[in-house]
Amino acid sequence: MYKILIVDDEPDIIGLLRRYAEREGYEVTSADDGSRALELCRRNDYDVIVMDVMMPDMDGFTACKKIHEFKDIPVLMLSARGTEYDKLFGFEVGVDDYVTKPFSPKEIMARIKVIISRHSAKKPAKNSRITAGGIEVDTLGHNVYIDGEKTELTAKEYGILIYLIENKGIVLSRDKILNAVWGYDYFGDDRTVDWQIKLLRNKLGNYRDMIHTIRGVGYKFE
Repeated sequence: MYKILIVDDEPDIIGLLRRYAEREGYEVTSADDGSRALELCRRNDYDVIVMDVMMPDMDGFTACKKIHEFKDIPVLMLSARGTEYDKLFGFEVGVDDYVTKPFSPKEIMARIKVIISRHSAKKPAKNSRITAGGIEVDTLGHNVYIDGEKTELTAKEYGILIYLIENKGIVLSRDKILNAVWGYDYFGDDRTVDWQIKLLRNKLGNYRDMIHTIRGVGYKFE
């Protein structure tokens, strides 16, 4: 049975999502703020976290970032704030998906299924080291080094980098990147790829230009 942690300071939302999740056969735990979610994640393992952004004591973005410091648990973020900046910041701290309120609980359940399926299917590459110029990737440890210095990437930034390097010299459309990194059932639009590429380039430093923008098509790694 898959385990879900629902984090929201609104009891009605927790109750609604709990009913739908338990109907789907999930084991549900809940928390009403980020600090409590952090405590639960230190003691337990979850297959996915559904977390609100605006909460007392510790907000969802901060909680997500802190949780990912010690556990790789995918996060679906809920928020009444749907601006491009909010979504971009969410992806930067490692959010897997971002849904604005009000939402359909059925859609949330569909997104949870996709996230769990994709996360469960992850397998380490046979070749544990991939290099491209001054970029070195340890695929077993999911570590990235730029000129020998470790660089922290979110799960999506890491997935995009691996996909681009493995397809070096090939023009990849935004849809192909979405399908490869987010999964075929991702509900978002292709602007998500542009946001993540921008964040990834910033972290690649002197090697940011190895990711080429192919206007009107997508991206290519050279």
